[in-house]
Amino acid sequence: MSQEERLDATDDFPTNKEGELTKTLLFATLLSTFGSSLQYGYNISVIYFPAKFMKSFYNETYRERNNINMDQEILSFLWGLTVSFFPAGAICGSLLVGPLVDNCGRKGTLLANDALVILSAVLLGSSRAIHSYELIIVGRLIIGGCVGVAYSVVPMYVMELAPPNLRCVLGMMPHLFITFGSLLACLLGLHNNLGTEEGWPILLGLIAFPALFQMILLPFFPESPRYLLIQKGNEEEARQALQKLRGWEDVEDEMEELHLEDATEAAEKNMDVYKIMEADGLRWHLTTIVILMGGQQLSGINAAQHYSEQIYFSLGFGEENSPYVSLLLTGTLMFIIIMAMCIVETIGPRNLLLMGFGICSVASIFLAMSIELQKTIPWMDELSAAFLTLFLLGQSVGPDPVTNVLVSELFLQSSRSTAFVITGTLHWTCKLLFTLVYLHVENHVEPYSFIVCWPVCIASFVCLNRRIPDIRNKTFLDIQRIVALHMARRILMKSLVVPNY
Repeated sequence: MSQEERLDATDDFPTNKEGELTKTLLFATLLSTFGSSLQYGYNISVIYFPAKFMKSFYNETYRERNNINMDQEILSFLWGLTVSFFPAGAICGSLLVGPLVDNCGRKGTLLANDALVILSAVLLGSSRAIHSYELIIVGRLIIGGCVGVAYSVVPMYVMELAPPNLRCVLGMMPHLFITFGSLLACLLGLHNNLGTEEGWPILLGLIAFPALFQMILLPFFPESPRYLLIQKGNEEEARQALQKLRGWEDVEDEMEELHLEDATEAAEKNMDVYKIMEADGLRWHLTTIVILMGGQQLSGINAAQHYSEQIYFSLGFGEENSPYVSLLLTGTLMFIIIMAMCIVETIGPRNLLLMGFGICSVASIFLAMSIELQKTIPWMDELSAAFLTLFLLGQSVGPDPVTNVLVSELFLQSSRSTAFVITGTLHWTCKLLFTLVYLHVENHVEPYSFIVCWPVCIASFVCLNRRIPDIRNKTFLDIQRIVALHMARRILMKSLVVPNY
């Protein structure tokens, strides 16, 4: 039986009860996002607040060893390693996601990841006491790898736990906690908290506590039922997991759905990157998620975050107030994500995504113009800040929180982990290239980088509008059927186009 025939066979599949947000489902989601997703936002932000104290520590340690001050070029090189090893480690972590989740499970991978987070926290937190800046660099590499794993595994785990009617809103929780991690780093990094010469090792080492909290409590929550049945073949454990998550005994409708999904993807078991690229039935899905993640990362979000400090400084905020500005901005973005979560099940992730890219398309071109005109028109400072905030709000509405939701939705169980390997690696490669390349050429491109990013926003909007159908409140099998019909309709429309002679 072909995949299309198997999908057609699910048309008479009984409708599930509408899923409820049970305590087990809620706490499993909160625990996984707090313990793992938070690490992304916290660790990518925390390094900048005590930077001057850490650089001073590098110099002091070097002077103790060599009786001379560290050369500025050496200091810049070591600090560059400290910053760039985080996304480099995340790339390595992303590449390991597929084998880890397919062999250890989603929950098992997060627990193993916690142990490495605690190890990195020990290295980072003890570096000053041991007088070793090498521990910081190695610790950043390890925590980068852990964040690379968590970035892909948490949305996969959460969305496989959730019923269709709650999948999108819970799937946005990881990004909410990524933003919360940045907010927490801003708050704790204030100069009157831990952003001091004595406090920065504690600031870096605090990452151990969410990981330890998750390591202790997560074993009491279920593994992904889809993983247990489809990939491990353990029907009884899958049934028990569903009963805990749904809060009722009768889960036979969902069990039947899992069996049908297992049969549907019989030819797609053990998919790796090479197999998924060669599979005709998945090539459209693969192209879509590459456009999706590429659009998210190349739309200018990294440049906007980099320029934010400079733009807000132009409004008269001194350097001593920059952490408070970051705190206010991050809090605003977190509020916008919560608002998006409130409406995602009503308007759908597709519309949120398109809304976000639409806002970014408009904001990026005006942002580039206003930054350039700052040199000649004084009141352009306020407009630059307004357009920057609008751009970041657009990202927070759609591209940032919705991307991993759609990656999860577009793939069935056995190919989902490989899809996350591809998108996670692309995500972190873009972050690394921005760190290594853009920051060295920014003086030459300045605001024109946003003009370059503007076509990316437009192209992403147009392509994704044509490629992604409305898939809200649908089972994974329903989504595959909708996508197949969407593709067939587009092929038919192309074939009906008659050239004019």
